[in-house]
Amino acid sequence: MQNTQRSYSLLERLGYWLARYLQKESSSYKPISVVSSHRLKDCLMPGDILLVEGSLRVSVAIKYLTQSTWSHAAIYVGDKIDPDSATEQRCLIEADMVEGVIAVPLSKYASSNTRICRPVHLRPEDCVKLIDNVVSKLGEQYDMKSAIDLLRYLLPQPPIPVRWRRNMLALGHGDPTRAICSTLIADAFHDIKYPILPDIADHPIEAKSTKDAAKEIRHIYQTDLFAPRDFDLSPYFRVIKPAVEKDFDYRALKWDQ
Repeated sequence: MQNTQRSYSLLERLGYWLARYLQKESSSYKPISVVSSHRLKDCLMPGDILLVEGSLRVSVAIKYLTQSTWSHAAIYVGDKIDPDSATEQRCLIEADMVEGVIAVPLSKYASSNTRICRPVHLRPEDCVKLIDNVVSKLGEQYDMKSAIDLLRYLLPQPPIPVRWRRNMLALGHGDPTRAICSTLIADAFHDIKYPILPDIADHPIEAKSTKDAAKEIRHIYQTDLFAPRDFDLSPYFRVIKPAVEKDFDYRALKWDQ
């Protein structure tokens, strides 16, 4: 029994070490932000999903495995956490590999490439339930004993066929994987019966590409592992462009002659 506890302790420490390593900035990535954080905040509404093109080492692997620009997702909760704060409010809730479920300010992603995905026709009462759900998860930690869920990301571009890459997210299928992906947010939406991806059973499947997509959607639902790109691809979320949401006039732009 003592040997088992000791091995778990070593494995858990290894998991935390790997998590900290993967959470460091990647030297090969240079962040590009085309929208100011002020304009971004003006456009955000409670319940919005903020997708981030992350600059961490693990971000490179997630982009590769999901074939997407987006490697991280957070949910905007407005002033729910810091309603009377005299400083910057923590208005985003996210799942962090090391710290678990945390609230962070919008400035954390001021220099990152981001995208807003807004649930369409979300009812006010369901939005309240959604926000309360994710806020209630604050402080939850993730078990780092399943170190294999982190170890495989040390190879950012393994020789994996495209059709298998998404499945790699489910290897080990432990809590660290759930921390990396967007399952925290997807679960909150599913609790209010709001879909992320369509029910492929309702659509005819003919072309091979459609069959492949249907197979991937089934896999996502079976493993309950959602990635940031699923919100971007979802037909039930509207992409919001802060730069053109208010009073955009292309004729007012000054061009270099």
